[in-house]
Amino acid sequence: MADNEHADIKMSTASKSRKNLAYLQKMKDNGEKIVQMCPAELGPFFAMAAEMVGCDICRIPSMLSLRSSSRLDEEMVACSLTIQKFREYTKIIHINFYMPTPTYATKDKAVRWAAEWVFDGADSMLPMGITNDVLKHMTDNYVPVYGHIGAISGWQTNATGYKRVGKTAEDAFRVFKWGYEYQENGMGGMTIELTPMEVSQAIAEKLRVPVVSIAGGAPCDGSEMVDMDTFGVMPKPASHSKTYAQLLPFLCDAYGDWADDVRDGVYPEEKHGYHMDPTELEKFKDMMDKFEG
Repeated sequence: MADNEHADIKMSTASKSRKNLAYLQKMKDNGEKIVQMCPAELGPFFAMAAEMVGCDICRIPSMLSLRSSSRLDEEMVACSLTIQKFREYTKIIHINFYMPTPTYATKDKAVRWAAEWVFDGADSMLPMGITNDVLKHMTDNYVPVYGHIGAISGWQTNATGYKRVGKTAEDAFRVFKWGYEYQENGMGGMTIELTPMEVSQAIAEKLRVPVVSIAGGAPCDGSEMVDMDTFGVMPKPASHSKTYAQLLPFLCDAYGDWADDVRDGVYPEEKHGYHMDPTELEKFKDMMDKFEG
């Protein structure tokens, strides 16, 4: 075999430029704030813009909602395609993938699917509400996990409700123990949601791993906001979010102006197209005239 044969084969998913869990840990250790965004339904183009200005983490769900076990194969393909598309648009930002719950219902499933998605380009997995034993099995098998504590946000809220937690000393300590156990079972970082500012900050300072706040107001080791809030797309602004731009009116204005130009005959203009060679055009017209369909 020649020395350079198969030289382009990459045996590892690691990249020196990507913001992996070790990079995020170094940010915490250095006191640097972590910026995390979630484009939700807005897609990879928004993640690309976030990466261009130095945001650190992009949390993404699958673009297909799993509704029955009969759709599991379809969902898994959608997960892979989602990750691949985001990685196509972003080369550096840390992609934290929100695993569909059935994929970590057992230890073997958790490792099987997480490994698949790491190879697709994800940097870490988010298994919402995962149990400690399944988490440990994942991390023992080298799956990078960046999870979540505090208020649970997902289909699980059908049982728990989406509400503020940690309002009493006992419940706040429960949230801390939750995060501590996750850390001790190998979780490399986590977000904390809807806990009092003092509780979020205390937990972030006590844990070794990065803790990024959502809907809590505490500085912690950084902050996450969903793009739907950032760009004022939600019907009712959330109390924990800050709107930085009104995206929907901007889009409507652009679409409206374009539609008006089309209807008024202003677009397209001469400069937006090109002409055929006159000789070829004459031949083409002659062929059209003689055609009998």
